[in-house]
Amino acid sequence: MTAKRRRTPAKKSGARRTRDGVRRTARTLARAARGRARAKSTRRAFVDRKKPETLRLRSAGPSLTVNDIHKSLAFYRDVLGFTLGEHYEHDGRLAGVELKAGQVSFWLSQDDWKKGKDRVKGQGFRIYCSTTQDVDALAAKVKARGGTLAQEPTSQPWGGRDFGVVDPDGFAITIASGI
Repeated sequence: MTAKRRRTPAKKSGARRTRDGVRRTARTLARAARGRARAKSTRRAFVDRKKPETLRLRSAGPSLTVNDIHKSLAFYRDVLGFTLGEHYEHDGRLAGVELKAGQVSFWLSQDDWKKGKDRVKGQGFRIYCSTTQDVDALAAKVKARGGTLAQEPTSQPWGGRDFGVVDPDGFAITIASGI
């Protein structure tokens, strides 16, 4: 003969029986409800994301063709403070460099002049770079290293602060906090 399991009434401690007959506390029930809500939210976000799938980037880095790679390398490394990453040579001559600043990379390549020596660079193009560093201190370092600011540090209406420089080929760069 098998013993029948006797169900005891829920104690007054806040525990109650659920539909499946198991006693659960209010805390356990609330945790389960949060889990169901989180799962529903995740399913909805996943469905929204794939109709249609949109582009989501994690970083970007410009590749600039320059007139004098040594002059440009000196500007980015010695004036702005980039560090040298990879470098590329062609026939024993420097043809390209990777420059790093935090998690951002810029690439410079020497112009081969196949499109003409009078080709203008940097027009209608600006690179915006964000930082958590003190923009005023960075601008002061650029000046101390012999650089010229195209725009002094300025507070913007949206709360950010930025300054601008122009590289030897005319590429405009804005370094900002708060964007």
